[in-house]
Amino acid sequence: MNDFIVKHSTNGVWYGEFPGLSARGIKHGVSTRLGGQSIAPFTSLNLGLHIGDDAEATWHNRQAFCHALGLPAEKAVTAEQVHGDVVQQVTLQDAGRGAQHYHESIKGTDALITNIPGLPLMLFFADCVPVLIFDPIHNAIGISHAGWKGTVAKIGQKTVLAMQQQYNTNPADCLAGIGPSIGPCCYEVDEFVLNKLQAGFNNWEELVTPSGNRWNLNLWEANRQQLKEIGIIDDNISVSGICTACNTQIFYSHRAEAGCTGRIGAIISL
Repeated sequence: MNDFIVKHSTNGVWYGEFPGLSARGIKHGVSTRLGGQSIAPFTSLNLGLHIGDDAEATWHNRQAFCHALGLPAEKAVTAEQVHGDVVQQVTLQDAGRGAQHYHESIKGTDALITNIPGLPLMLFFADCVPVLIFDPIHNAIGISHAGWKGTVAKIGQKTVLAMQQQYNTNPADCLAGIGPSIGPCCYEVDEFVLNKLQAGFNNWEELVTPSGNRWNLNLWEANRQQLKEIGIIDDNISVSGICTACNTQIFYSHRAEAGCTGRIGAIISL
C-alpha cells in the first residue's frame, strides 16, 4: 500500500490516513495535535479523557476529529488501555462505550475488532504504535495499541488472529497500517526491555541498534514483522514512518514532553 498522508479538514482538524485503506472505502484516520480546543500542555486536539484535560474540551475535540472523517463520535467505542494483549470483539451493544466518559470504556483492553458497519473503533496514543487492520473479504476491522509491552506481547498479531477466529479472516487478505509513533531514532530502551524482546522475537537483533549501554528499538519493524509472521503480505502493510518524538509540533510524545502531554487518536470504521 501507499504509505501515509496528512490532510486538513474543512473544520480545521489535521489528521493522517493510509491511502490503501481509503481506496477500499474504509473510514479511518490518525489525529494530530492540530485543530482543537485544549489549552497547554494539551494544546490543542487532545483526545485523551484520562490525563487531566478539560472533559468538555476533549469531547469537543473528539467530535471534531470524527466529524472530519464523517464518523459519529457518539457511537465510537474506546478502551481502557493497559499495555496488555487483550483483544475485545465489539458488538452493537458496545456502541458509544467510552466516547464521552472514560469510566465507560471497555476495561483492560488494548485491541478492538468488529464486523459491524458504522461502529467506529478508537484508541489513543502518545508514542505507542497504532495498528489498523482491514479484512476486505469478510468486511471486518481491527485496531491495536502497541507500546513496547504490547509489541513484545504481539498485540497486533493477536488482533488479526482474533479476527480469524471470529470472522474467518485470512491474514493473507488483510491490509494493515502502522501509524505514527516514536521511531527508532528516538526510542532508547534498557536491558530489561531488550531481554523481553529477545524472548519474543527470533530476529530481535534486526530490531535494535546499540547505543552505548542501551539500545534504540524499532517498534515499526517489530510490528511489521509480527504481521508478516502470520501471513499478511508485505506489500499490504503500510508504515507511516513518522516519529512522534521528532515531531511534537504535530503529534504528542509522552517521552519527548516528559509525560505531560495529550493523546492523539486512531480510528477505523466500516
